[in-house]
Amino acid sequence: MTASLTLENIRSAPKVVLHDHLDGGLRPDTVRELADQIGHRLPPHCEIGLGQWFKDAADAGSLERYLETFAHTVAVMQTSASLARVARECVEDLAEDGVVYAEVRWAPELHAQAGLTLADGVDAVLEGFRQGEAAAAGRGRTIRIGALLTAMRHAARSREIAELAVAYRDRGVVGFDIAGAEAGFPPTRHLDAFEYLRRENFHFTIHAGEAFGLPSIWEAIQWCGADRLGHGVRIIDDIAADGQGLGRLAQYVRDKRIPLEMCPSSNVQTGAVASIAEHPIETLRRLRFRVTVNTDNRLMSGTSMSQEMGLLAEAFGYGWADLQWFTINAMKSAFIPFDERLAIIESVIKPGYAALGAP
Repeated sequence: MTASLTLENIRSAPKVVLHDHLDGGLRPDTVRELADQIGHRLPPHCEIGLGQWFKDAADAGSLERYLETFAHTVAVMQTSASLARVARECVEDLAEDGVVYAEVRWAPELHAQAGLTLADGVDAVLEGFRQGEAAAAGRGRTIRIGALLTAMRHAARSREIAELAVAYRDRGVVGFDIAGAEAGFPPTRHLDAFEYLRRENFHFTIHAGEAFGLPSIWEAIQWCGADRLGHGVRIIDDIAADGQGLGRLAQYVRDKRIPLEMCPSSNVQTGAVASIAEHPIETLRRLRFRVTVNTDNRLMSGTSMSQEMGLLAEAFGYGWADLQWFTINAMKSAFIPFDERLAIIESVIKPGYAALGAP
């Protein structure tokens, strides 16, 4: 029998997320408690609730306005204890949503305002991830977390963060990322970091093709050598309006199987796309790009992996086979060794979807 495609059933399906920001996924109550502890002033939210305030504030239609909401989450993540708590809760929340593998990213340089070193921050987050995995296991939910260290594209510490990521490669860090406003801050500003990572045989993804167009994607791939594209929705600009003809960049991205870390709800909030129904993910899926579904910032978007999949199923009529396809795409694209990816696909993902009726 095939299970109905309800949110509850989607939650029971094994899921994989590759693009999830630690500082964008806090529980509202945790933000409030940590803010009270340090005397950080939060915006007025009594009438609508803090979680709704974050979502409403992020619904500005621009990436720059969207990023402003992070001032409050980052402010309460400046100690080892707070970082470990947020990391632990992140893992618990993902596991409760049926996520079996996640790569969670954060920028250590943003969490050194109260005296932590970059390494202190990484140690705290990795400890929180371990605690979260153990807590999830205690509730019968298995989840594995890989950490991505992010450098901010408007700053000048990318090489330092890249070296830190490589130093922790055998302790839970699986990759590197750059993030922040795209316009005016091209990824080529950080070539030294990317060249270092390639010499070290280390994986990295680059936020590109979200608020800025095809040049951002082209630079991330051809100049910097990105393994994956964070978002990459503007690749649709290199595809004919009828969804058939591919330009040279789109053809290259598809031919090389470069994964696209799509985040539907977030893409709507930042104005990258007009609505879920108009998201290019369906055209890209039909054309067999390596498309993955992700949350980006669960707090700011008021979302989860189950919610994102449910929205896509409603908009495009997806069934279990489609959701399994997205999930396997993500697992194939993870930054852990091939044999470990394959084991999760064969022993967890395929049996999980088969139980729900996927062919």
